[in-house]
Amino acid sequence: MEYFKTRTTIRNYSPEQISDREIDEMLSAAAQAPTCGGMQLYNVIITRTDAGKAALAPAHFNQPCLMGASAVLTFCADFNRVSRWAEERGADPGFDNLQSFISAMLDATILAQQFVTIAEMRGYGTCYLGTTTWNAPQIIEALGLPELVVPVITVTLGVPASRPSEIQPRLPLDAIRSHEKYQPADIDAAYSALEAREESHKFMAENNKSSLAAVFTDVRYPREGNEHFSAVLLSVLKQQGFLK
Repeated sequence: MEYFKTRTTIRNYSPEQISDREIDEMLSAAAQAPTCGGMQLYNVIITRTDAGKAALAPAHFNQPCLMGASAVLTFCADFNRVSRWAEERGADPGFDNLQSFISAMLDATILAQQFVTIAEMRGYGTCYLGTTTWNAPQIIEALGLPELVVPVITVTLGVPASRPSEIQPRLPLDAIRSHEKYQPADIDAAYSALEAREESHKFMAENNKSSLAAVFTDVRYPREGNEHFSAVLLSVLKQQGFLK
């Protein structure tokens, strides 16, 4: 339990490399995670070369942790393999639709978190890159993804060069948990401690905003960005065969 209470993202990695054998071992264990119908609707593409990382870097806004990682893992929602299996066995696959994408996306997400937990419990550092679906077209091209395969999550993996001195705070349990039916959170109780932090006030000052909420709505995740990347993702789902 202590691991889960103290885990933190690691973005700064040492030059020490993690072997292919150990990465495969961790992925093999992670694949015991729950999966839709036992189908394992994912493919994990491991990028280790500098050239491969450089091809992915622009899609992730050139975040330093990508180039410094021992490995970059792109977790893809994959219905290509199961569809080809069905066709080659004389069955009729019906997976070119939104529900199938969601099932595969959930499978890939669960696998990614299982892998991250295993890696971190071995002492390695990881960082989720939230830019994968934003810039999926570039990643699809860089990784040569076929029809019915969409990148959904990217994780950087490495040996930590340093660890953050402070654990990032989380909202109180009452803000995220309901009993029986949805219970709207008490906003003041949920966010007042976060808003009072010195780091939050610094964040507000740097972005010239009067509230922490405005930093999230106006700077980090503005409406125009959300709408733009939503359109990109819809286009990708059509291109990759999940939407007509």
